[in-house]
Amino acid sequence: MRAHFCPECDHILSLTRHGDYFAFFGLPRRLVLDPADLEQRFRRMSRQFHPDFFHNAAAAERLASLERSSYLNDAWRVLKDPATRVEYLLGLEGLAPAKESEGGAARGGVPAALLEEVFAFNEELDEIRAAREAGGDPHGLRARLERAREPIERKQRQYEARLAELSAAWDASHRRGTLEELRELFLERKYLRNLMETIERELQALPA
Repeated sequence: MRAHFCPECDHILSLTRHGDYFAFFGLPRRLVLDPADLEQRFRRMSRQFHPDFFHNAAAAERLASLERSSYLNDAWRVLKDPATRVEYLLGLEGLAPAKESEGGAARGGVPAALLEEVFAFNEELDEIRAAREAGGDPHGLRARLERAREPIERKQRQYEARLAELSAAWDASHRRGTLEELRELFLERKYLRNLMETIERELQALPA
């Protein structure tokens, strides 16, 4: 991790040229990382950059310490989670998933691969809402919502497994097509998460 310090004077370097989060940790752009190794790097670098070690240093070094500590924490939060790691890499490779303000699934359009599940889910949800507004039994409605949750959770598990498969495939080949598959999968996965949040809101709307 000496890349963060001047090789001549050993002073901490200003955060001007840092590459990306992977490079900052001294790692290649890979999606399958060893969690223990990543945490070990994080803890070692946290000690190296900690502002307490630079309280008597020049102002430029104190600022560099704060900058690198902050950047390290951001990099750690992103790379430690497989899903945010995928999203970050997609952005680096020019395939960032659509934001909420853009088109496609992020704005509300149903991903083609989920049309059947979403149609059935929305029908059931409309019936549950109507029953709730009509004063239906909360316990029965809660049970229906829990049953509606099951196929979504099952689909989520399938997506997590596929995400891991495609991540390993990209590491092995760095094929652009694999990244494009990952992007579509990520958007569909996000849509499923939105459905789960909808269920949670409906559960909270039920009388205790």
